[in-house]
Amino acid sequence: MDQQLKVFVSVVENKNFSKAANDLHMTQPAVSQYIKNLEQKLGTRLLERDNRTMSLNRAGEIVYHHAKELLNVYSKMTDLIDELTNQTSGKISIGASYTYGEYVLPHVLAHIHQKYPLISPTVTIGNSKEIGDLVYSHQLDVGIIEGDHPLKELSVTNFTEDEMVIVSEPNHPLVTGELNTLSSETWIVRESGSGTREATENMWHQLDLSPSNKMEFGSTQLIKESVEAGIGISFLSRWAIRKELKLGTLAVVELPGFLYKRMFSIVMRSPFQTKALEVFLQRVKNHTN
Repeated sequence: MDQQLKVFVSVVENKNFSKAANDLHMTQPAVSQYIKNLEQKLGTRLLERDNRTMSLNRAGEIVYHHAKELLNVYSKMTDLIDELTNQTSGKISIGASYTYGEYVLPHVLAHIHQKYPLISPTVTIGNSKEIGDLVYSHQLDVGIIEGDHPLKELSVTNFTEDEMVIVSEPNHPLVTGELNTLSSETWIVRESGSGTREATENMWHQLDLSPSNKMEFGSTQLIKESVEAGIGISFLSRWAIRKELKLGTLAVVELPGFLYKRMFSIVMRSPFQTKALEVFLQRVKNHTN
């Protein structure tokens, strides 16, 4: 059954029988036979196909979703068994929110690659909610998120603090202390579901701000470039702006008596850890500056 599911997933993701056959190093008739056997075993068609197109029907969508989960769990099981007699190696599927994933995780992975070259990570970057959902569905081994998100049936471990600051271009009047315009400024914010967006709204509430001018961007890098260009101001992690502060292309707007910190958290679903995952988690917890 596991081979049938593997073939089915490959056909769905390639949207083509011949491409799936190439990926699996099989003949196209063999791929077609696997799909036919799976449909017979389940007692229903999974794919709607004609001479040019192929699509999932409702039954196919259900099978694809659960097949992905089952194959990921099976892969994790074989890694655990393999590591009983072998050195630390294997795949890790990692998810991270944008701030951690883009500005901290590369340094963590560089250290692991140098010390454990047989560990093979794959990385998915998304907002905190998206990463939590992927961990829950067993499509990721571990996730690193920011902020406070209710995540069902997941273990959540806070491991380090992250300071958030208001940022502007260096010559903005706010930098010199003209703070009475905060509400009337154009704020450049992340999308709903993002930990940075959650932090921004919490900050507005704490400072009793009600900005009417907002721009919503789905990338921290795009936000930084826009702030540098003078389009508006934003609320970002110090992790994300370290280079820009050194180069002097961004500046922190200092608010007397105001300090905002949030947590980075590790989220997992499976209670079992491969040696490779243990190594990764240990390095994540040690890399706090």
